Amino acid sequence: MKDNKKEDMDKYIAEEMNIDRLAEELADKNNLFFLARYNETIVGYAKMRAIKKPDELKSNDPIELERIYVLNEWHDKKIGAALMDHCIAYAISEQHDVLWLGVWEHNNKAVNFYKRYGFEFFGSHIFQLGDDQQTDVLMKKKL
Repeated sequence: MKDNKKEDMDKYIAEEMNIDRLAEELADKNNLFFLARYNETIVGYAKMRAIKKPDELKSNDPIELERIYVLNEWHDKKIGAALMDHCIAYAISEQHDVLWLGVWEHNNKAVNFYKRYGFEFFGSHIFQLGDDQQTDVLMKKKL
């Protein structure tokens, strides 16, 4: 993101988005990935998991939307909306009562996107991006 230092972003990607780390995530049965295609090109993905729950989240059976990413050049194609619709439908079909996520407090575009889907704030936590400790706001949507 343009507001982050390149060094912090590079360090985060090297540590958290490398091939070995992603292979571990794909092999973990607690993670669920949805891929978004435009024609034959993968242009985004979402990652969900139901094994983590913040203390301040009052819910019986929540599921986390840990990531929802769309390549920049595809943002105007409503790919993020399609992914979000699919994640919500999946969470409902599995009878989860809350869909929750963390988003950087300064990512206004994403916060507004989630608000349009009915997400509301319920807490915050620290997210380590390289050497930069950032505050993620936690948002939830009752299903």
